[in-house]
Amino acid sequence: MTAAPEIQTDRQARTPRPRGTSVFDLLEPLLPLVTKPIQYVGGEWNAVVAEWDSADVHWALMYPDAYEVGAPNQGLQILYEILNEQSRVLAERAYAVWPDMEALLRSRGLPHFTVDAHRSLADFDLIGMSFSTELGYTNMLTALDVAGIPLRSSDRDDDDPVVIAGGHAAFNPEPIAPFIDAAILGDGEEAVLLVTNLHRAWQQAGRPGGRVGFLLTLAQTELVYVPQFYDVSYLPDGRIQRVAPNRPDVPWRIRKHTLMDLDAWPYPKRPLVPLAETVHERRSVEIFRGCTRGCRFCQAGMITRPVRERSITGIAAMVDEGLAATGFEEVGLLSLSSADHSEIADIARNLADRYAESQTSLSLPSTRVDAFNVDLANELSRNGRRSGLTFAPEGGSERLRRVINKLVTEEDLVRTVTTAYQAGWRQVKLYFMCGLPTETDEDVLQIATLAREVIKAGQAATGRRDIRCTVSIGGFVPKPHTPFQWAAQLDHETTDARLMKLRDALRADRQYGKAIGLRYHDGKPGIVEGLLSRGDRRVGDVIEAAWRAGARFDGWSEHFSFDRWMQAASVALDGVDVNWYTTRERERTEVLPWDHLDSGLDAEWLWEDWQAALDEVAVEDCRWTPCFDCGVCDQMGTQIQIGPTGVTDLPMPAVGVASSSLR
Repeated sequence: MTAAPEIQTDRQARTPRPRGTSVFDLLEPLLPLVTKPIQYVGGEWNAVVAEWDSADVHWALMYPDAYEVGAPNQGLQILYEILNEQSRVLAERAYAVWPDMEALLRSRGLPHFTVDAHRSLADFDLIGMSFSTELGYTNMLTALDVAGIPLRSSDRDDDDPVVIAGGHAAFNPEPIAPFIDAAILGDGEEAVLLVTNLHRAWQQAGRPGGRVGFLLTLAQTELVYVPQFYDVSYLPDGRIQRVAPNRPDVPWRIRKHTLMDLDAWPYPKRPLVPLAETVHERRSVEIFRGCTRGCRFCQAGMITRPVRERSITGIAAMVDEGLAATGFEEVGLLSLSSADHSEIADIARNLADRYAESQTSLSLPSTRVDAFNVDLANELSRNGRRSGLTFAPEGGSERLRRVINKLVTEEDLVRTVTTAYQAGWRQVKLYFMCGLPTETDEDVLQIATLAREVIKAGQAATGRRDIRCTVSIGGFVPKPHTPFQWAAQLDHETTDARLMKLRDALRADRQYGKAIGLRYHDGKPGIVEGLLSRGDRRVGDVIEAAWRAGARFDGWSEHFSFDRWMQAASVALDGVDVNWYTTRERERTEVLPWDHLDSGLDAEWLWEDWQAALDEVAVEDCRWTPCFDCGVCDQMGTQIQIGPTGVTDLPMPAVGVASSSLR
């Protein structure tokens, strides 16, 4: 737990300087005084530094977490490259600074800066905050405050940047509504260009209406949510009565953006090559977007519908160009379930052929049990690199997997893992969740049984004793725009008790226990995440109170303090408490904080799927079965885009045999 740095919010105390001026000359002497100074230096391969006066629209794109987590983020890299390709547009990146750097910046009167040209965030026209998780909210407040930008949008004037939230957490931006000016739902590629063009037009017209005039222009597109134009009223028991526009010229509902034809957007073309160590160091290519497997706990799968595949030729071109531009030796084929791509076998075979004589390795970071096959895995490991395999059954018992719509049987898992062991893999990781709706102690203890059967079958099939299985447990947090958005979250005491029972069960297994590793987190961070994920605007006061008490980097166990958050909630919340937001089941008639934000999913369909979960009824993937009428395609005017494209073989000479490019 870190102490709260002294917070100084007086912008007048800072030394005046021309807008867009680099502060690196003042920052450089501080670098020897902080941990990992290289994360603040910038200058990565493929980074962009432009003259301030070369642009009339200036974007700061921030990932509100440490550089090592944020630098590889594909979403931010995509927007960074798209914006910097535009005429007279400048985009720079920013990441959260660690508490030691924050303290130094405050003591020297220096602002939170971008890593490209080390300009103050306060100098930019627009700040895009990309939230993969709600636990980055306090880091946003730190960045705004250190930059001298008022925390609350109501306190900003015409010279302050417009702060726009995006990412998965933006599908319920209500907890941070007091701090942001706008939120964008869904895919960002076309959205940032829309905002850029509107901002330029507003500037060229003489900035009519000032800040409010520009925000009104955004809101009237029906594609950008501006919280200040909506009022929330509450019932006496604390529930929301309604969320309604407070002026007649803004829409009642805001729609998400959906990018069609991914081949037309082959970004990032020139990925950044970080100077400091990061969590992923590879050429990542998103092979499709969206998922229709229908896992009821998975917000990402629900809000990114429909499935849109990139073609085999488009993928190959992106791999080839990206490797040439970076020198990376690993290619990650990314999606929510990469092995589900309709042409994945041909993709893997062609890429394996092309890079067989090189040091380039291929990987599928996410693989479903029922989509895995050894032929595919062998293609991806043809160069001899064979890392561990990760599968996510999610629920310990088959009953619970029906509840969450994870159509994987114990036989499926044991057969798949055994085949992998026979093919030469020695390490398998199994991912589960604790706290799922209707879960019992027995469901969790079934995880131990499943892991034991995996090891037992693997040893029998291979005759070896060196195979391993790691069980990783995450706490379930109900998310907006999913069938579980009405579910009660399990309290942290029960979560911890079940995890201890599972740990004891694995330790008690003298025959197989030593071959099974167990990794888990306690239930307390999940409660805070649950408060933030399903909270309303009143939770904004909790976020600010926790931040003022020192909350930073809440996704990092060494910085997270449950007691600090609970104390903040007890002071900030009036008439409701944390349990009311987390462990309380919602009724069908309750107005949810995000009901005015349209993800395309029909509310009636979500409720029916929630009832199907309680009845332990599973549904198939609508890619291969008749439509279940979730509403996305009809309401958004979109459609599922999958192969086959008719292309099975690509004219790609092997690397090292002949030099060519698909560009």
